Amino acid sequence: VEKTLAAHPGSTWLIGNEPDVRWQDNLTAEEYAAVYHELYTFIKERDPSARIGAGGISLPTPLRLAYLHKVLKTYRDSYGELMPVDLWSIHLFVLREEADSWGIGIPKGMSETAGQLHEIEDHGDIQLFKNYTVAFRDWMADNGYGDRPLAVTEFGILLPEDYGFPPEFVQEYLVATYDYLLDATGPNGLASDGGHLVQYAFWYILQDDGDYQTGNLYDRGLNILTPLGEAFKQYVADRE
Repeated sequence: VEKTLAAHPGSTWLIGNEPDVRWQDNLTAEEYAAVYHELYTFIKERDPSARIGAGGISLPTPLRLAYLHKVLKTYRDSYGELMPVDLWSIHLFVLREEADSWGIGIPKGMSETAGQLHEIEDHGDIQLFKNYTVAFRDWMADNGYGDRPLAVTEFGILLPEDYGFPPEFVQEYLVATYDYLLDATGPNGLASDGGHLVQYAFWYILQDDGDYQTGNLYDRGLNILTPLGEAFKQYVADRE
């Protein structure tokens, strides 16, 4: 990390990847607050110009916003200040919150056994996608971060065609979600960006060799864009 900092001053760093998910970082709110403080301090001491992002939760549901509230409280109680965050990042996969079920489970350290009990067909629900985006921007404003950028660092369709997500649906979802993320504004949007809710948006994924290939934009074996990748390329050209 120290070598990378020296080689790339002024870069943006995101601390953690889905700390709220047991098969990802799997941290309690208290553990995440401590890790964030340690890494934030380490990075800023070596590169004050670095931008450091927090969050990376899998979906801004009420349960996971409560998890982040615990992160902020722990940080303030432990270090005597509001957690310093240059930008926030989230993921926007509409998945089920239930212990020992499909989806994203329950964050470590939370006593609840269920949260938002989304069904498989909700995974591609555009209105839910929009609602969660607004919910997180509202949360940022309520907690003193309304003047910070928001990065949606993962979104897309994870579930396969035989679950109800054929290629044409995925292509339509990509266009609809990007149209929203690029254009959506609101009272709690970033004022310096014309009130836009989201400043950075990253489709999942360029290429996944594992279980989540539905959103692949690139075929590594053939060394070509997938049909979805070609559609994305055309979408970018049309937006320009």
